[in-house]
Amino acid sequence: MNILITNDDGIDSPGIYALTKQFIHEGNVVISAPDRQRSACSHSITMHGPITVLQYSFYNLNCKAYAVSGTPVDCVKLAYEKFAEEKFDVVLSGINDGGNLGSDVLYSGTVSAAIEGALLGIPSIAISLSQGNGSRDYDAAAHYAYEIYRKYLSEKFLPGTVLNVNVPPVKKDEIKGIIATSLGDRKYNNNYEERLDPQGNIHYWLTGDIVKTENNNATDIYAVENNYVSVTPMHFELTKYEYINKISKWFMKE
Repeated sequence: MNILITNDDGIDSPGIYALTKQFIHEGNVVISAPDRQRSACSHSITMHGPITVLQYSFYNLNCKAYAVSGTPVDCVKLAYEKFAEEKFDVVLSGINDGGNLGSDVLYSGTVSAAIEGALLGIPSIAISLSQGNGSRDYDAAAHYAYEIYRKYLSEKFLPGTVLNVNVPPVKKDEIKGIIATSLGDRKYNNNYEERLDPQGNIHYWLTGDIVKTENNNATDIYAVENNYVSVTPMHFELTKYEYINKISKWFMKE
């Protein structure tokens, strides 16, 4: 089994270490991850500058590791084109420091890296560990990632399918189980704080909190809030098909 592991929190993050420990004996592991924090960069790629790559000694684990100056999607694309001795059988992205629930997936570098894997025809899973007041356990999240991975590869999913996994921020023995979910309704109370730099120039710093919204029991947000691991099957196809005919009529000759 040839496994590519990446993330958006950077190659030194505790999440990617826990994930690699869990999968290191599963086959040939290659790590291609950002050399620094790259959260919320979505599906961006580096186009107008060089990408620096340094080989990295990853905690004495038996794997090849590369610290990449680009985005998470850059990491996946480079690994696919340059670092793979054989085609990857799976892409694992995470374990993210914080949930990727609902509309978070549109901003997430973690999820975007998994989507890039799917675009390349590789089964891909994004794994995130939500933040909260409980005891967060990266090893438990890695355990559930492995359990879901084994099920995922035993099934035949349509090409381009990504599994978005979110683990609640509680101890392993407090997790109630794993359930399949849809994306929920995630909103934020965005606040751009105006600050001055040492030269007196104005800059803005994004802060804010999650806005409490109603989510039914089929959503990822509800699942994680109730101590379930959520698994949301996703696809990069964004077409709103029910409006195609309506829009077509706008341009029909009378």
